[in-house]
Amino acid sequence: MGKKSLQLHQLNSKMLGFASLNQVAIPPTGWIKAIRTALGMTMQQLGRRLQVSKQGVMDMERREKEGSISIKSLREIARAMDMQLVYGFVPNDGSLDALIEKRAKELATQIVLRTANTMKLEDQANSNERLEEAIEERAAALRNEMPKLLWD
Repeated sequence: MGKKSLQLHQLNSKMLGFASLNQVAIPPTGWIKAIRTALGMTMQQLGRRLQVSKQGVMDMERREKEGSISIKSLREIARAMDMQLVYGFVPNDGSLDALIEKRAKELATQIVLRTANTMKLEDQANSNERLEEAIEERAAALRNEMPKLLWD
């Protein structure tokens, strides 16, 4: 197993743990306020733990709701509430392999159809069956090589 393949496998394994979490809805008030109020903690109490004012806590809750809070701030808030921040990325297609497969197929289709168009103009057109076969072959080569142009 090559280094890149091993990295992909290890990341895929880690990401699988997050896969079910993409179904979790963020509370309308944001996590900070939702957890703080569920614990019965006031803004002033959380502020003391963070060494910020009540207005500072209000600002953090607002920034979280807007999506502009930093990861560093979220970590500090989690620590202050005796929790830990956990974050990660989940591929829309379910795995990194599926993401690579999708992109390789898209790129292979562009390359093969561009070549096919040139051949057609030269009166050397291939059948649809041969084009599909060529796309699959090119996609397999792209998956194996993982060239940087895969993400252009």
